[in-house]
Amino acid sequence: MTDMAATLKVQKSAAEAMRKRRYAADARLRWYGRTAITVAILLLLTLLVTISAGGYKAFIQTHATIDFPISEDLVDPADPAKGNWRAVVRNGIEAAIPGIAANELRKAQQILTNNTQFFLRDAVLADPSVIGKTFTMKVPVSDPYDQIQKGVISRDLPEDRRRLSDREIEWFDTLVSEGRISTPFNWGLLFNADSRFPEIAGLSGAIVGSFYALLVCFLISFPVGIAAAVYLEEFAPKNRITDVIEVNINNLAAVPSIVFGLLGLAVFLQIFGLPRSAPLVGGLVLSLMTLPTIIIVTRAALKSVPPSIREAAAGIGASPHQVILHHVLPLALPGILTGTIIGLAQALGETAPLLLIGMNAFITSPPGGVMEASTALPTQIFIWADSPERGFVARTSAGIMVLLGFLLVMNAIAIFLRQRLERRW
Repeated sequence: MTDMAATLKVQKSAAEAMRKRRYAADARLRWYGRTAITVAILLLLTLLVTISAGGYKAFIQTHATIDFPISEDLVDPADPAKGNWRAVVRNGIEAAIPGIAANELRKAQQILTNNTQFFLRDAVLADPSVIGKTFTMKVPVSDPYDQIQKGVISRDLPEDRRRLSDREIEWFDTLVSEGRISTPFNWGLLFNADSRFPEIAGLSGAIVGSFYALLVCFLISFPVGIAAAVYLEEFAPKNRITDVIEVNINNLAAVPSIVFGLLGLAVFLQIFGLPRSAPLVGGLVLSLMTLPTIIIVTRAALKSVPPSIREAAAGIGASPHQVILHHVLPLALPGILTGTIIGLAQALGETAPLLLIGMNAFITSPPGGVMEASTALPTQIFIWADSPERGFVARTSAGIMVLLGFLLVMNAIAIFLRQRLERRW
């Protein structure tokens, strides 16, 4: 009896020790999971904070308000477009900075962006009545003065270590003291096209180019992907051929994007002779990338529809295509739309295939159609990141922020559609 009690006590102790080890293992597993989530969140926050800290200054732009005397001696009312606009800008700077020497005017003109003469010309052409009067206009200052105003370049640096001399900073401070300098929100970042001057460079052309490329991608990959998925899931015989097709579709979803860029370069540009840098070619390449994703997602959505729906529809005399088109496909549509939007969001952020087909050209105006040369948001960010001017550093981060904003919006739409349209069985 004593031996049995001792045996039970030993077994109880062993069971207790095993239970403690199991609980400790469960606790460690939970701790590993929490640690992994915490590290992932910290890395994401680090990325967002780094990008935001580097890019928020690009969303404001330093402007100078200058009074330009539009003399008839310099601008002919009969043909304002051929006026001496550089002289008009020079006269405006001379009036804004009292006491400036004549030999300093050329240097002082560089306070304003180099395109001031064209901005002024366009404004006068829009309203010729200002000829013979003084026209007040707010124009962006050039990049070095913008950096000084934002504190990116320190005034305390020795003169030989900054682009602006003490005399040039003195001119700028004169404009500041007269209340001519302001830092409004930089709408030009969103509505201007690209430029070699950072102070007026914007994302308008890239945004329009990305829109056209995604439109072409959607119009091709959405119907083709759904049709292929419906055939493979509902009608294709289960044999070796379809097995090979399914395996290849799954493999294509994991192929690096640069491979699709090489394919587009070889087929669409060299064989078919489509225009280089056109959103049409970019959309075709992106559609090749998103097709496998849409097919896989659509097949998963079709599988999620209960078999009873198909059986009920067939029981009331519906043909196979009526079962699919009238019953199964509408019920699977929320999942299909969600996968499509996520696939398009992934395509929006692709850079390598667009670089290979030439969508990284310097384009100074938004494209007017899918056949005109254009850039895209990722390639525009790449171009700015490779630019030597300091002002493009902040604009590169700002471009990333805009791209992330579009991606967040597209993913939010996908979540909304799933929650709004999804049916639970």
